Amino acid sequence: MGTSTRETGPTSLCRTRATQGPTSPLSQAPEAPGEARLWIILEISALTADNAIIVIQRDSRVGEVLKRLREFPVVAILGARQVGKTTLARQVITAGRAPRTAAYYDLENPEDLARLEDPMLALDPQRGLVVIDEVQRFPELFPILRVLADRRPRPARFLVLGSASPALLRQSSESLAGRISHYELGGLSPGEVGWKSLNQLWIRGGFPLAYLARTSRQSTEWRRELIQTFLERDLPQLGVTIPATTLRRFWTMLGHYHGQIWNASAFASSFGVADTTVRRYLDLLASAFVAQILLPWSENLGKRQVKSPKVYLRDSGLLHTLLGLSTQRDVEGHPICGASWEGFALNTVVHRLGARPEECFFWATHAGAELDLLVVRGRRRLGFEFKRTVAPRVTRSMRTALEDLGLQRLDVIHAGDRTFPLSARIRAVALRRADPDLTRLA
Repeated sequence: MGTSTRETGPTSLCRTRATQGPTSPLSQAPEAPGEARLWIILEISALTADNAIIVIQRDSRVGEVLKRLREFPVVAILGARQVGKTTLARQVITAGRAPRTAAYYDLENPEDLARLEDPMLALDPQRGLVVIDEVQRFPELFPILRVLADRRPRPARFLVLGSASPALLRQSSESLAGRISHYELGGLSPGEVGWKSLNQLWIRGGFPLAYLARTSRQSTEWRRELIQTFLERDLPQLGVTIPATTLRRFWTMLGHYHGQIWNASAFASSFGVADTTVRRYLDLLASAFVAQILLPWSENLGKRQVKSPKVYLRDSGLLHTLLGLSTQRDVEGHPICGASWEGFALNTVVHRLGARPEECFFWATHAGAELDLLVVRGRRRLGFEFKRTVAPRVTRSMRTALEDLGLQRLDVIHAGDRTFPLSARIRAVALRRADPDLTRLA
């Protein structure tokens, strides 16, 4: 390969002249006798017009995975298909400065699957880091990993990658309790691509190949293909027997309800099935990291509070594609625009804060008071409202949430350029200034 040059700025994009075709993303050095298999990946995230390869360095995520690998013998990176799990694993190896200790098994590769026909025989001699991709295809591996993780001293640690599924999570939690750390990988964040690219990230979504496509048309086409492949191939491989057409209808309908309170009866009536059936559909999409369920916060306030969750699609780009929206003009002319921006801003804030899913809620009363996002960590309570406007104002609902929930602060995230105070303990924070103006949770 030619020499690499790194762009300046927060995006940390690596551009390298391509010497292989776009269908050859994996190059592997020969194995030395008795040496663990080398894993050297040339990850083609996108090809520019001059055939330069762009790889986005996800440094904060690499640091988090390395931290977990020091603390646990097994770390699982879980996330949607094509979200960048393999790329992140490759960057972990590079950051660890020990690529020759990394053995790699891709369980979608028949050759690697055959090598693991006797997993104890194959994995017991390995030293250093062992990476197992698409691990959900081989759930019988987890009891073996438990035995290997309990060896003292530990000659190897295991980094397993997989698309989430109920079987995967259940098997790993039963077999590896106390030995495994689950890390959920989401799409690209503004801090990884540059805050100046905020609107493009919102419209195209955070899947690397969708975001880095040369044109809007190519990005939209890639997302269409991902949706079709996910429904027709990926879900059946996870044991899902629901027809792809049914799940696509449900997924699209969920897009129209993006950012709203979950109404099982409305969905069940549209599909002519029971409430429990549509909730199973929702849980399925959530377990595959394409839908998001935001739970309600409730406490003894002497008020009737909403008990149903809010639902979002995790990726704004997939939301737009499901609704037939290709460009920013299309999105801004559609009724979903405000809700789409709210969901995108919410995920951006959660990622910036470093909040865990179990720390995030929304709050609403039947009298009309509401709060889009409540983050609770220990005794700290932070509130957030999301307004796609450049001139946010304090509302009665905000003051009610501030007092009833005992918030330390309430931030109104808006689409303007400046951060400024609105009232005591209430600020207007520009989304594009979330990095300097929002403090990461300790």
